[in-house]
Order: sequence, then C-alpha cells, then structure tokens
Amino acid sequence: MTISLRNRRAGAAATATALALASLAALAGTATPASASGRATATATATTATALVPASGAALKPASPAASTPPASGDPAALTLPRPTGPYATGRDTLFLTDHERTDPWVPAAGARQLLVSLHYPARPGSGGDPAPYMPEAEARLMLAQRGLDDPEWPGLVAATRTFSRTDARPAPGRFPLVLLSPGFGTPRATLTGLAEELASRGYVVATADHPYESTGTELPDGRVLTCAACDEVAAQPDDAGRRKVLAAVSAGRAADFSFLLDRLTGPRPAWRHARAIDARRVGMAGHSIGGNAAASTMAADRRVDAGVNMDGTFFDPVAAHGLDGRSFLMLGTDPDHAPGAGDTSWDEGWARLDGFKRWLTVRDSGHFTFTDTPAIGEQLGIVDPDAPLSAARSTTITRAYVTAFFDRSLRGRPARLLDGPTPAHPEVLFQRP
Repeated sequence: MTISLRNRRAGAAATATALALASLAALAGTATPASASGRATATATATTATALVPASGAALKPASPAASTPPASGDPAALTLPRPTGPYATGRDTLFLTDHERTDPWVPAAGARQLLVSLHYPARPGSGGDPAPYMPEAEARLMLAQRGLDDPEWPGLVAATRTFSRTDARPAPGRFPLVLLSPGFGTPRATLTGLAEELASRGYVVATADHPYESTGTELPDGRVLTCAACDEVAAQPDDAGRRKVLAAVSAGRAADFSFLLDRLTGPRPAWRHARAIDARRVGMAGHSIGGNAAASTMAADRRVDAGVNMDGTFFDPVAAHGLDGRSFLMLGTDPDHAPGAGDTSWDEGWARLDGFKRWLTVRDSGHFTFTDTPAIGEQLGIVDPDAPLSAARSTTITRAYVTAFFDRSLRGRPARLLDGPTPAHPEVLFQRP
C-alpha cells in the first residue's frame, strides 16, 4: 500500500510527523512487526506490511521543536484527539502496580511483574488541573527510532497530541461500570486514549494497561524505559508455529495482568484513590489487535469480566472450547479481512464457540488501526491510506458508537438497537451472520 500526504499546512514538520505516525501504524499492525532491536519477522496477523514514501519524493527536513506536554487549546497547529461526546467531564490518573506473586514472563531477571495503568473516569465539571499528556516523549522516541525515524525533534511532535481529560479531577458522584482496555502488540496504551475518554464521558471508569516488555517503550515513574523483549522473542522463533505460540502466551499473560489489576482496583485494599467510583459488579474489557484476543483470554480466566470486545485481533489464544459461560462478546473488525471465511480463520472458530449474546461486525474501507487514535492523528497531518480510505471522523464515530452500545447493553442492561442490524446512519458496518 502507498501512503501519500495531502495536507501540507505545517510544511516540513507536518510531513516528518505524518511519516512518523504512518510508520508507527505499520509497526504495530503489520504482518511483519519489527523487534525491539529493529529486526522484522513474518508473524501471522491479519494485516500486511506497509511501505512508506513521501508522495512528492522530497527529502525530509528537520522538524520544528515541540514541547512534550499538550499544547494550549488555542494553538491552531496543535494535534488533538476527537472531543468526547458524553455528558461527563473526564479525569485521568496513573497507577504503577507490582504483582509480587508473578515474575515477569519476558525478562525474569527484572523480578516481579509490573503494570502501568491509565485510569479515565467521569469527573466533576471544572475540577482538575491541566489536560493529561498524551504520551511520554521517551516512548514516542523509541517508537520512531524502531522505524528508523530518529530525528531528535520528532518525538515531541508525536507526544504533544492534546487530550480532554484533566489531571487531579474530582470524580463525579456515583458508581460506574469498569471497562478494561488492552492495546495492540508493540503499541503503547496511549493509542486507545480517545476510546477511553469517550467511555469515561459516557459514565464508565476505564483502566488501560501498558504491559511491560510488550511495547516499543514503557516509561516507568523512576525514569526507566522498558523496551519490547516480547517482540524479540517473536522474532527469534524459527517458524510460524513458534511465533503463534509466543503470541498466544502474550494474550494469556495479559489475562493474568488484568486479573491482578481487578484485584487491585476492586479488592479490600484498592490501589486507586477513587476506587469507590467503580461498580465491581459490572466489568467489561476491550482491546485492539492482540489486546482484543486478551479480552477473550481474560474472560476465560476470570469470571468477574462480564463482556468483551475484540477490535481486529487474531485469536492466537483460541476462545475457550466451552465458550464464555454465556457472557457477551463483540467482534469488530476490518472488511473483508475479518469477514467469515476470509484470511483470519480464528474468527470463524471463535464465533462458533461463543455461547452468549454475540455480534460479528466488519467495517468497509477500514484498516487495522481504524479502531485506535491513529486515523484522527494521522488525518490532521495529511496522511492518505488508499487501502483504508475510511475517514478519521467515520472511524471515530463507528468505534465509539458500537463499543459504547455494546457495553451499555451488556453492563447496564440498556436497549441497544444499534446492535440489532444494519442502519442507514452507519452504512459501512456489516452484520455478519455465518
């Protein structure tokens, strides 16, 4: 596929950043993901590797310096996520947790398994401090460097996307369902920020986890930055069967991560200062790519999770043969790649095993990153992907509408007519009934 640039309002800086972001999209959704050391290996995912070239063929020039914190809302050049549409303001906290019962599966010498978690939640209007930062500059730098984009000025441009959640905001009164979010393999949790903010604005507490050593870079509170040892493990495998086995272990390991996280959020001594805002009787989980597989893995391992969403992820760890004990599950993917009988047969197999309320939806003109922040950020920089022409506005609207409707139905018992069948408001969404 070819990426071309159509909006050059920011000149060389926008061009450089657009190419950087497009390369990042290729990294995390590719069928040949690079390892932490820069190697590439052919893994069995649903998407294909991407070649990236400037449409003009012009040489890149150094980008302008940018701050590592979100720019002021009045800055016309600022990148920004789509504004949440729900009635609540949103706050964000960050937790750093250690599971002393488990050794890290990828780097045993590191000791106990650790998690870095973003908590988005409904907040009181007008409370809180500055907008929460989108991504640490060190994490952006590693993602860029992994694709050979190591200009020292670029990470600040990528990191400076403006969010709508405030730090230190006071929670809105009441108790809210909890949604867990898991990002794609090799991808930081920041890429699901837009969905997290939307769900929080609709009255959900949302916990998005970075799984150490499974991302290009995870910056810890003490300044250490952990790189993707799991990517190297995938790269070291001699064949496709070996790679699939490692990726299945990634999904199963994330299930253990989220069970631990649930303990720390809903147990008798919760780690989060606003844990009373969580209604532990209503818990859902969604994920992108391998994170979507992890939603099913977590439900199989932990009965506390009532509903799950897989956004375009292969089931490397298969759906349990006995199903999910009647719990609800949504499969939301690209079309035709994730249509019945298409390339990813794990969806056909998973669908047959799901034994509760279920929907299999595919989206025309979409790409692997349609369900993340990538379209919204990339389009502002003039990125054009002929293989995934769905606009950022439609990508955002569809993802928000169907994920929210699913959780409203599954966790709140609300009517969700959107899930009954095709609608003129969303002609791109196809209901698959194999």
